[in-house]
Amino acid sequence: MSRNLKNSAFLAIVALAAAGPLVAQSPAADAGRGRPDTAKAMPDTTPKITFDGYVDGYYAWDFDRPNNFDRAYTTQPARHGEFNINLAFVDMRIAGPRYRGRIAVQYGTSVQSNYAGEPTIGHVSGPSVSQFIQEATIGYELSPAVWVDGGIFLAHTGYESWISRDNLTYTRSLMADYSPYYEAGVKLTWQPSAAVTAQLDVVNGWQDISKYNTPPAAGIRVDYTVNPTLTLSYDNFVGNLGADTSATQMRFYNDFIAQYNPSAAWQFAAVFDVGTQGHSTADSGTATWYGAAFIAKYHVTPRVAVVGRAERFADPDQVIVKTGLAASFETNSASLGTDIALMPRVLWRTEVRGYWSSGRVWPAHRPGEYSRDDGFAVTSLALTM
Repeated sequence: MSRNLKNSAFLAIVALAAAGPLVAQSPAADAGRGRPDTAKAMPDTTPKITFDGYVDGYYAWDFDRPNNFDRAYTTQPARHGEFNINLAFVDMRIAGPRYRGRIAVQYGTSVQSNYAGEPTIGHVSGPSVSQFIQEATIGYELSPAVWVDGGIFLAHTGYESWISRDNLTYTRSLMADYSPYYEAGVKLTWQPSAAVTAQLDVVNGWQDISKYNTPPAAGIRVDYTVNPTLTLSYDNFVGNLGADTSATQMRFYNDFIAQYNPSAAWQFAAVFDVGTQGHSTADSGTATWYGAAFIAKYHVTPRVAVVGRAERFADPDQVIVKTGLAASFETNSASLGTDIALMPRVLWRTEVRGYWSSGRVWPAHRPGEYSRDDGFAVTSLALTM
């Protein structure tokens, strides 16, 4: 046998010897002999971490031209006659086999406006800290249908989201701006079926992270998917709005929501809420406020849509909307807008909206003057990252 032939034979034997163990260790071969596939048998316990971001820039023109450039009675758009950021945030989510969490930090004029009423008692907490936290939550799965989450989270009340891209209209209704967008506490979520989700919340108060009284507040929410086109929801809030040093002022708020999407082109939503609250010791009886809104959106093409809204909000006793004037806030509103998806992650939205009130509650251009009516136009460009 030649030397080259001997070398070739030796290499062939080495290759076969190396290949033998590889074939013996293949999952298919093990499975054929009834041996367990350990790679498939072991569950994936690696947590999934995702990142998200959002920037919503806008320009708004208020027809009453408020002299201090702050637009009254709203969080969005909050400024007149200037380019600004409505909402920008970045977040991180983590999801494991039986746990989850989210932390999101935020900035914008809607943030500053919305958190202006955050209580400041003592030297810790308050809006200077709270406004930058959109959510900071930790969740644990008690059973396959039950989760408990705690921390700072988006509120269980209402139809419209704090994040404008998720709403049918660009600007939010008066009902949304005068009900909680965020809460601090603990919530229990139960999903007994694919059609029903129920939630129980125990929270610090009515959109409060910092406390100003001792007892916690509570609320529930139930969402029922009647069929693929119709969803009905109910949520409420029960809590004391009086400080520990004053008389109890129990607030009971109820919110009813119907969403109807008969086709890919049409979306409808109807919302009604009503609330009551006991007066302080200086008064007697119970104050009541209510709001109602109807929204319709038509998708002209997959990238272009038009949306309209009509709304009524009335707070005759100034429980929710404190005007600081003799006139209370009793207002009708209507809006018309267009949405254009320039790209999958870029959304251009424009809206014109008017208000008609029973009293002079809208700040006019001259300091100290007020108007019964107001309106504005706004255009927004938003990017989802």
